[in-house]
Amino acid sequence: MRQVSRALTAALAAMALAAGAPTPAHARPAAESLPGAPPGVSGERLPEGWRAEGGELVWSSPEPVGTGGARVEFRSGERTLGIPEPSPDHRTFRLRLDRAKAGPAGELRAVAGARRLDAAGAGRTPGRRSAPGPAAPLAPLPAHPVDPGVPGKHRTAVGEYTLEPVRLPGYKEPVEMRATVVGPTDAPGKRPLALFLHGRNATCYEPGENSAGMRWPCGPGSKEVPSHRGHLHDQRLLASQGHVTVSISANGVNAQDHRAADAGAQARSSLVRGHLARWAEWGANPAKAPEAVRATDPADLSKVLLVGHSRGGEGVNRAALDSVSPPPPAENGHRGPVDWRIRGTVLIGPTLFGQNPAPDVPSMTILPGCDGDVSDLQGQIYSDGSRGVGRGAALHSTVYMVGANHNYFNTEWTPGQAEAPAADDFWDDEDPVCSTRAKTRLSAAQQQKAGGTYIAAAARLFLAGDDRVRPLLDGTGRRAPSADPARVLTHALGGHRTPAILPDAPLSVTNGRVCRQITTSDTDACRPADGPGRSPHFAPWSLFENEPGRHAVTARWTEPGAPIRLTPKRAFSLAGSDAVALRVIVPPNTRGTRLDLALTDASGKRVRLGEVSVDGLPGSGLTAAHWAREIRVPLKAAVGAGVDLRRTKSLELTPRGGPGEFWLMDAWGWRPGAPAVRPVPLTRVDIGRLTVKEGDSGARTYRVPVRATGEGAGVIKLAVRDPRTGTSTVRTVEVGPGGSPETSITVEGNPRYDVDLHHEIAVKAVRGTAVGSASGGVLVENDDPMPAVTVTPVADSVTEGGRLSWRVALSEPADALVDTRFALLPVSGGAELSTKDVDEEWLAGLGGTADPERPLSADAFSLWVSFPEGRTSAEVSVPTVADTLTEPEESLRMRMSYLKGHEWVEGPLLTGKAVDAPRR
Repeated sequence: MRQVSRALTAALAAMALAAGAPTPAHARPAAESLPGAPPGVSGERLPEGWRAEGGELVWSSPEPVGTGGARVEFRSGERTLGIPEPSPDHRTFRLRLDRAKAGPAGELRAVAGARRLDAAGAGRTPGRRSAPGPAAPLAPLPAHPVDPGVPGKHRTAVGEYTLEPVRLPGYKEPVEMRATVVGPTDAPGKRPLALFLHGRNATCYEPGENSAGMRWPCGPGSKEVPSHRGHLHDQRLLASQGHVTVSISANGVNAQDHRAADAGAQARSSLVRGHLARWAEWGANPAKAPEAVRATDPADLSKVLLVGHSRGGEGVNRAALDSVSPPPPAENGHRGPVDWRIRGTVLIGPTLFGQNPAPDVPSMTILPGCDGDVSDLQGQIYSDGSRGVGRGAALHSTVYMVGANHNYFNTEWTPGQAEAPAADDFWDDEDPVCSTRAKTRLSAAQQQKAGGTYIAAAARLFLAGDDRVRPLLDGTGRRAPSADPARVLTHALGGHRTPAILPDAPLSVTNGRVCRQITTSDTDACRPADGPGRSPHFAPWSLFENEPGRHAVTARWTEPGAPIRLTPKRAFSLAGSDAVALRVIVPPNTRGTRLDLALTDASGKRVRLGEVSVDGLPGSGLTAAHWAREIRVPLKAAVGAGVDLRRTKSLELTPRGGPGEFWLMDAWGWRPGAPAVRPVPLTRVDIGRLTVKEGDSGARTYRVPVRATGEGAGVIKLAVRDPRTGTSTVRTVEVGPGGSPETSITVEGNPRYDVDLHHEIAVKAVRGTAVGSASGGVLVENDDPMPAVTVTPVADSVTEGGRLSWRVALSEPADALVDTRFALLPVSGGAELSTKDVDEEWLAGLGGTADPERPLSADAFSLWVSFPEGRTSAEVSVPTVADTLTEPEESLRMRMSYLKGHEWVEGPLLTGKAVDAPRR
């Protein structure tokens, strides 16, 4: 056993013991590891800020963290251990590991997005090497003649409304119904409606204080953070162009979503749809509308654009899905007719924890290149994750904005503009790309102008069907002058694209290889785990470290000339296409990666199409700049050469420059235009949660509640995580009309005390399905009493130099860790043992020093004894030292307590004394 201070206690297990033999606890064990650490891990302690309490891994931060969009995760190396529970002030995070193996202490990390939070690597990307310094800023793209950032001619009105709060399933406190309205007053007829949903940020602040917190409702003396007013600049632009806009408040969701398995996506969807339902009612009966709504032109709810920032992006994505395929009644916070039609979504620095985009609703996702919150840029999956799932006609655009951070899209999150305390979310002011001094970094005003311009572009394309703005969004390589000086790059899926090379399908590659995006295998991975920077395309799925079915093609060369040939199992058609469009990643800060493209048809006829040059994005070790540029090569040469484009056999990419590498995400036949789409209900899958008792004996099998609704058939991925090992299995499952995939968990009962075990299950759409509630599982509750804890003295009176010790025992073995602590208290009378009366090494293990001399209880030290699975006996001890001074009897007091569930239970009060050794 071991005993260490809170700061140093090794989290949830003790040192290995000889079976059945009581062993003294030590302040500084020779080997200290977390559960499941490999043999030979030694000399390690929990990193600064980490501790363990009662089967929970705990990390504390000196400052509030985790109030933004990204979830805080605990990891061991690159493996996610779980999502910890935050304290109300967001300074302390707790995670119960059940029986999962955490790994070596030195590999513990607290992470949000791609940013490491804990002291050992604060602000760093976990496990990543640094990248070389950035190249010069990218040259501007050619200007597009249609500029959606130019304000329109319409006069506008601004107002707010507040309605009765609503109760949402799973949320204790009611959620506000408040919004800011900006709309035209002189536009003809009914006008398209754009609804904005802000992201997750602090909810309350005290005027005059430089901090804000996550509370709801706000307490006396504090005010709500008006995040819903932070998009007024975007609303005014759209309103001047003829759109009615409404920006809704979601502080009540933000303050309570930490307990939601979906991080609040369903609640935000319910809130969005609740507002839309009110607008539909007001359209039918304008006299009942609030003054702010009556002051603008009427809204046309058959043309609705949803705009969401951060977690608001995931919320409006879910609202688009729920508007076509309703969620289960128990989770649905808005029930009633859907009297609106979502024509598109705009997602700004969004989260997508479940990785289930609405596949048949057009979307535009803005990825901020200097996002310090959702820093892994997981919003890329709104495009990548839609591939092959729905009909494929909806345009899914991704807009990479170099130099933009996360917060500045919202003026109420921007220093100098916000009413409440605000900050720049990018944390490293030495970064060569994203520091405030970097040439590539945008100011708040520049970022807001660029963001508004591209929101307006999406509104014109999705709501008005104005195809003239499409080249700004679909990878054509044009810029909107109003967004200058921002460097904005785009690529897209959907529209008039037909599949050519999809690495997830069987594919033969010469001079390269098909790689796995999400894997623990270094040989199969697309990029090494410790490589500099990250790729938004390779954002992991939830807690699962291995995900089949996500691939890319990678190639590296030292000399030019060897063609990388890509040959699918089946020939593909490029007939009717104007060009081949490829999404290609090259390393950040590289320039002029030259590739020569050629096609071969099924008869063996080969034609060279032409050469392209690809530049890498500005990047650093802290950014997610391994992002695919869209390149296009016209097919005129193939048509002229008589190549049979209906039966194309292979595509070749031949390097023409010096050493280099690339990653190919996919290749398509492309022609201009964005076809009209009308979302149709796909088979919807929602996974639920089941709570069961462990039982005293036997094995019981429980079926996880997985609900499939709809008329069609489809395919999903279903992942199951074992709480004992932390490993997961992922399988592909077909779902049919009215059927539910079979998912069972077997529970072994026994009469021994244990922790509650969470069997986590997640689902993800693959083809022909839409996933709502993406995570669930089975909670196995312990139903056995905790063993009794007793303490008996072994030596509670010693001469100086002896060891005060007590035996701690459990009445019976347990299947879970049992934690006890011994808090040193001031003595009630007489002299107290001091810091110079105990062994210095032992004291150092508690985090203390002998000088200056003080009572042992002065620093509020606690000694800890943990009983790992199956152990019943240990000793706690205090080693004293002999000196030459003549002193009175000295003593100590300790209060023993043990953790029962989540509550500390007081045990006996212990005393010990030490007397001078006999003098010779």
